[in-house]
Amino acid sequence: MTKTTARPQEAFSGPHWTPQYLAELDTAHENGRVGSTLVSESDRARVWLIEMQPGDRLPLHTHVLDYFWVATTAGRARSRFADGTVSEMDYDVGTTRHFTFGKGESMTHDLENIGDTVLCFTTVEYLDSPNAPLF
Repeated sequence: MTKTTARPQEAFSGPHWTPQYLAELDTAHENGRVGSTLVSESDRARVWLIEMQPGDRLPLHTHVLDYFWVATTAGRARSRFADGTVSEMDYDVGTTRHFTFGKGESMTHDLENIGDTVLCFTTVEYLDSPNAPLF
């Protein structure tokens, strides 16, 4: 079942929003695969690895659990967000960000390696968050 969301056309125009990405966005709220490979899961946490060659992209997905990520290689990436925002960021080894979500809150985005090096992250989700996991 596809959920269609009304979105302002101007927020999703430009070279970074293709028809494929817009279609993917329609079901991204169901995609809780926040990494490439789930390598560990306990009663408390999930550990994901992301390894992206130049040009690789992690599809649009939704975070509902409190989590953090750490870059384990340096590189550059682009993310598209559910509100139409597109951002680009440079990462150094050890760059880390922490996120928390209240009941019913979430964040939907993708991740695309736009650099010329392999880009790797470790992401840890906390299963004791206010929201039920998607995956």
